[in-house]
Amino acid sequence: MFNEQTLKGKWTEIKGEIRTQWGKLTENEVDQASGNLTSLAGIIQQRYGIKKEEAQEKLQKIASKFVKVTEDVKEEVRKKVS
Repeated sequence: MFNEQTLKGKWTEIKGEIRTQWGKLTENEVDQASGNLTSLAGIIQQRYGIKKEEAQEKLQKIASKFVKVTEDVKEEVRKKVS
């Protein structure tokens, strides 16, 4: 869906949304994940008692919103430069 580099570049914004969604996560837990959604999904699974796959799906949706914005901006810049 999106590459790890893009995800890490948007991590500050994404982690704020993640903390909003899952308020029981500590800032440290989210920071330690550093864009590794699989790792973070495991923490969410333990903390909230939901399936890891469910957590991964929700994390993907959150991250996709931020990455899509980045891709849309890049496309607009490409159009204007062309």
